[in-house]
Amino acid sequence: MLSTGLPQGAVPKLERPGPLRDRVYEALLELITTRALQPGQHLVESELANHLGVSRQPVREALQRLNTEGWVDLRPAQGAFVHEPTEEEADQLLTVRTLLEAEAARLAAAQAKTYDIDALDEILALGLQAVADDDVDAAVALNARFHAKIMELAGNAVLAELAAQVDRRVRWYYTPVARQRGEQSWIEHRDLITAILNRDEQLATRLMREHTEHTRRSYHARAKS
Repeated sequence: MLSTGLPQGAVPKLERPGPLRDRVYEALLELITTRALQPGQHLVESELANHLGVSRQPVREALQRLNTEGWVDLRPAQGAFVHEPTEEEADQLLTVRTLLEAEAARLAAAQAKTYDIDALDEILALGLQAVADDDVDAAVALNARFHAKIMELAGNAVLAELAAQVDRRVRWYYTPVARQRGEQSWIEHRDLITAILNRDEQLATRLMREHTEHTRRSYHARAKS
């Protein structure tokens, strides 16, 4: 077991050629957002390089970029550590997410087609199965897929671009509470699908606002426990 907390073989070796530092960045960011690398965890360049099958240079460059973006803290004479989000950071991000998602739900209700609803129903069924199987990773991924589909149905490119900027951080905050939210989260998704199907813009907006607010409160409750 590496001191970074990743078992041997958990991450595939990165294939060459390609923009290696970008791919190392993406690999590390995925490990952080899924919490395979936990907040506060020490990131040792040599071990990460060995695990990813690359030299230390692209790892160092990736860590510097992650530091600039707020995912990693570089501490003098100590090294790199996964950033530990504060309560204020979480609250600000999840509040912005609520605003974006609520508007997306309203727009989706205004223009979604029957086949769009079928796509949402399919994700819903998979999400409920993931919860039943206690597969947290799958539930988190499907939750992100569900919300991305709502954003797609909204048909607003600017809104989608803004949502994409916060999506990974939302996953970062959602992962620790995914099991706690469990089936209830997907029941809320089902109610939202019904509102969109009925083209009820006002109800879809309210349900999405309540849904995202539940996640925000769950995160804060967990942080204080």
